[in-house]
Amino acid sequence: MKSLIVVALSLALSGPALAGGPVVVVEEAPVVVEEGAASSKGLLPWLMVPLVLCIVMCGTDEAAE
Repeated sequence: MKSLIVVALSLALSGPALAGGPVVVVEEAPVVVEEGAASSKGLLPWLMVPLVLCIVMCGTDEAAE
């Protein structure tokens, strides 16, 4: 009976010791996030088009003689 307990304990304790293997840590390269120019986001054309249209449509206040 004691030999059965000894065998069971030895198997229970040696199981986790044999599991797995060496742990290999792989370092990943850092991610570089570059921010683009403000005009590349499409905001500048939305502001410039109405301004140019207003300048062309409004004209000047001088009377044509």
